[in-house]
Amino acid sequence: MAANASAGVSHVSDTARWVAVYRAMESERPDAIFRDPFARRLAGERGEAIVRAMPRGRAWAWPMIVRTAVMDEIILRHVNDGARAVVNLAAGLDARAYRLELPPALRWFHVDFPDVVEYVRGSLAAERPRCDLQWLSADLTDPAQLDAALRRAAAEGPALVIAEGLLIYLAPEQVATLARELAAVETVRWWLIDLGSPRLLKLMARQWGSKVAAGNAPFRFAPEEGTAFFTPFGWREAEFHSIWTESLRLKRSMPLAGLWNLLGRLRSRAVREGMLRMSGAVLLERSR
Repeated sequence: MAANASAGVSHVSDTARWVAVYRAMESERPDAIFRDPFARRLAGERGEAIVRAMPRGRAWAWPMIVRTAVMDEIILRHVNDGARAVVNLAAGLDARAYRLELPPALRWFHVDFPDVVEYVRGSLAAERPRCDLQWLSADLTDPAQLDAALRRAAAEGPALVIAEGLLIYLAPEQVATLARELAAVETVRWWLIDLGSPRLLKLMARQWGSKVAAGNAPFRFAPEEGTAFFTPFGWREAEFHSIWTESLRLKRSMPLAGLWNLLGRLRSRAVREGMLRMSGAVLLERSR
C-alpha cells in the first residue's frame, strides 16, 4: 500500500486512508465517541491529501464516524454473546483488534490485498493486539482466494464476518458470489455490512463519483430491494441501524439536522421510512 504524492483516489485501497482520516478526526475530539489512536498514523499524509481532494471532504465525515461507532457496538455485543472468531474482509486500515476491549482468546482475521496487509502489519508492529490476531492476504474478487481465506479463517466458530466499506465497490454479481461463499461456511453465523440505497448512490456519485472512478473505485452496489437482495443466498436482516437515526443518538449529525428532521415529518410515512433506510449498518444472520 505504497503512498504517492498525488491527490485523490488512485486505487480502491486508497479509500481506507480516506476513512482513516475521519476516524482520526473523531478520536482527537475531547468528546470522542470512540478512540482510534492508530488512525492518524495509518492514514498518513496520503490520507489527508485524499480528503482535501474530495469536495466537502471533511464535512462528510459524520456518516463514516457514525458507521464506525455503531459497528463497534455490534461487534462487541456479538463477541460478548459468543462469537469466537471475527473475519474482517477488506479490512483496510482497521485497527479494531488493537483498540477494542476484546477477549484474548478471540481469533481475529485481518483479510485484504497483500500490500495492504503488509502496510498495516508493519505500521503496527510495535503495538500489541487485544486478541489472537491473524493476517490473511487475498484478493476477495477472486473466488478461489475468497474461498481459501474464508475456510481458513472460519475454521472455528461461531464467526462474525465484517465487510465494512466493501460492498459499495462491488458489482451485484460479485456481492452475490460473496453471499453464497459466506453461507457455504457453516461456522459463519453473522455478517455485518453497510448498505446504501440507490438514492444514496446517486448522491455520492454526484459528490465524489468522478474522483473515485478515476481511481478505478466507482460506486456500484446499492440494491433497490435493500437487504432482501441477500435472501436468496441464505441471509436475512437481523438488525438495521439507520445512519441518520444513529447520528442523532450519537450527536454526530450533519448541520441543521434538526430542521431536516422537522421537514421530514411533513412527508408521507413511506417517504420517511425510505429516507431512514438510505444508509445503514446492517447485521445479517443465516436463514438456513
